[in-house]
Amino acid sequence: MDIKRYMDGVGRGARAASRLMARADTAAKNRALEAIAQAISRETGRLLAANAMDLEEAKRKGLEPAFIDRLTLSAKGVAAMSEGLLQIASLPDPVGEISDLKFRPSGIQVGKMRVPLGVIGIIYEARPNVTADAAGLCLKSGNAAILRGGSEALHCNQAIASLVHEGLRTAGLPESAVQVIETSDRAAVGELITMKSHVDVIVPRGGKGLIERISNEATIPVIKHLDGVCHVYIDDDADFDKALRIADNAKTQRYGTCNTMETLLVASSVAGKILPPLCEIYLKKGVELRGDEAARSIIREMKAATEEDWGTEYLAPILSVRVVKDLDEAMDHIALYGSQHTDAIVTEDYSKARRFLREVDSSSVMVNASTRFADGFEYGLGAEIGISTDKLHARGPVGLEGLTSQKFIVLGDGQVRT
Repeated sequence: MDIKRYMDGVGRGARAASRLMARADTAAKNRALEAIAQAISRETGRLLAANAMDLEEAKRKGLEPAFIDRLTLSAKGVAAMSEGLLQIASLPDPVGEISDLKFRPSGIQVGKMRVPLGVIGIIYEARPNVTADAAGLCLKSGNAAILRGGSEALHCNQAIASLVHEGLRTAGLPESAVQVIETSDRAAVGELITMKSHVDVIVPRGGKGLIERISNEATIPVIKHLDGVCHVYIDDDADFDKALRIADNAKTQRYGTCNTMETLLVASSVAGKILPPLCEIYLKKGVELRGDEAARSIIREMKAATEEDWGTEYLAPILSVRVVKDLDEAMDHIALYGSQHTDAIVTEDYSKARRFLREVDSSSVMVNASTRFADGFEYGLGAEIGISTDKLHARGPVGLEGLTSQKFIVLGDGQVRT
């Protein structure tokens, strides 16, 4: 296959489709989403068979169990894909929304209209459900999508793509509005992230290595996050029971997600009270604890934390623990070692909570809640395309609104500038 020529054809098709999608009405987009959801439910057996082929090949290659777990699609997972598309269909359509319309002294009205970004390239690993989620979100937000899934999920991704195309045809929308790259050749990624004339934005989803490569090599704007070094700070005015529940859930509800707590910070005045019962929970669940000298003096089973530990996203049952003097020292630690993803404070002091919300510079900042809530579905966005820790355009979970932009519109009645 001539990769350059193939990708140019994909890009041209996406650009042409993006113009048609930008003017598609909400009813047509919802019909497509509902048809795709129905097709996915109907073809559960076919999708599981395609996934079984991918799994067999992954095991033959000796890929790690954690990777194979992410690659595995169950009947429940297929049902969740279908349900996710129906949820996207039920969400308000952001495209065409006009806001801030005001009369100017000249008599013109000036406002803003929400519009699609255009063509979105999405590069992701392992999880085949991302194919359906990404297709649905791009479709509803009026964009065209070029999806490049991991080579390990090629069979399942292509099977899902065929059902997406079926749904688009049913609604009278162009099949090229969603294209899944048909080759596993990595050169296709290099082409996708540099096709400035065909692609408007790139969204990488996967491990740090993938995202760093895309960020360094792309000549197109990238929406991304590199690390999820998330913190929970237990303040000296924290409610004891809340602190136990939140710190436990933030770490142990799931270990391999970007919104899982990786460092626990505890105010020194309450560390002796809260750490023993909390660390007992962690140790019973098999969590390896790595702490500073103050934390280790309270919990003897704790290993010594290194400087590297404070900035590490473990994605595993490992937790760094540090005892800090107060709120200011906790926020200083987060500013130095955090990744601007998600950080939480547990406190009953309103003033401290307000300071934490205002001063911690992360895409999600929480008071008395688990970091695991940093998720598009939990935020009411429906499915999400990913998490952004960038400060321009989109920040935090990226849903429909994050896949659109705004342009100024002017309404006049013959006015001219004098």
